[in-house]
Amino acid sequence: MRAEAAELVRLLTVRGETLAVAESLTGGLVAAEITGVPGASRVFRGSITAYATELKHELLGVDATLLAQRGAVDPQVAAQMAAGVRKALGADWGIATTGVAGPDPQDGKPVGTVFVAVDGPLTARAGSAGGGKVEALRLNGGRAEIRMESVRSVLAVLLEQLAGEQTGNERAQDTERNGGF
Repeated sequence: MRAEAAELVRLLTVRGETLAVAESLTGGLVAAEITGVPGASRVFRGSITAYATELKHELLGVDATLLAQRGAVDPQVAAQMAAGVRKALGADWGIATTGVAGPDPQDGKPVGTVFVAVDGPLTARAGSAGGGKVEALRLNGGRAEIRMESVRSVLAVLLEQLAGEQTGNERAQDTERNGGF
């Protein structure tokens, strides 16, 4: 996973953009993975670990009615967490994790139900995701495996968004820097 985090820091540095993280089930693991990369301070604004449901509303601005009706393990909650941390910490990109790592189900959702989300700047480029993306995961394994796969997945979704939005000039710089043609 360290390779994904390093690539993420590299791409954000090349782009001159910043990142903020909102975490629930991962409890700070996403932030730890990113800040383990040398140079992360150039792009990482900070994180909010909103483990308790009410903190998702109070700190991240997740709609209280949504939380009351659907619980914390929901794709819209993940999307609002990513947008909320991005706004709260003044970052270009926000990512979020919410889900059930176990050992017991939560909010009527089985263990292994996870939602990861990315929220970023809107762009007018054709083929750009712009705005946000939520990915639903159904993970197997124990608590530790579910949490680590959630970290890997949210980093992968953001990397996919960043790679899809690279300009031709950024791709040329990356190719030149990596010895390609």
